[in-house]
Amino acid sequence: MKRQRNASKKKITEPQNLKVIKASDSASNGMDGLIHERSRLGIVCMLAANGKTSFSDLKNHLEISDGNLSVHGRKLEEAGYIRINKSFSGRIPRTEYEITETGRRALRNYLDHMERLIDAMKEPHRNNDQ
Repeated sequence: MKRQRNASKKKITEPQNLKVIKASDSASNGMDGLIHERSRLGIVCMLAANGKTSFSDLKNHLEISDGNLSVHGRKLEEAGYIRINKSFSGRIPRTEYEITETGRRALRNYLDHMERLIDAMKEPHRNNDQ
């Protein structure tokens, strides 16, 4: 006994009045991908809030591995967002991280950008509620 192929398929209809809502161009363009990564955002925010911070304090606070902190720190340093100062206290190595003015500006721009995205996403919902 042969089964009809199309007999069991249901017809799927397109939803009516469905709008795809996008953030405005001004809100969605210009995302700083370097800062947007979770660990790097944590590094930059912690340095902006606390000033100079040791490697071990950053690592412990952000709960990331030595290797991750080193790699993400290097990327931020290459972009000019932070300074990494390495020194010795006797025989004990000491690494301190510090945000630069470029890093502060980048963080401010990133936070402004995120606020615009949030506002753009709230706006259509306000219009639908009315």
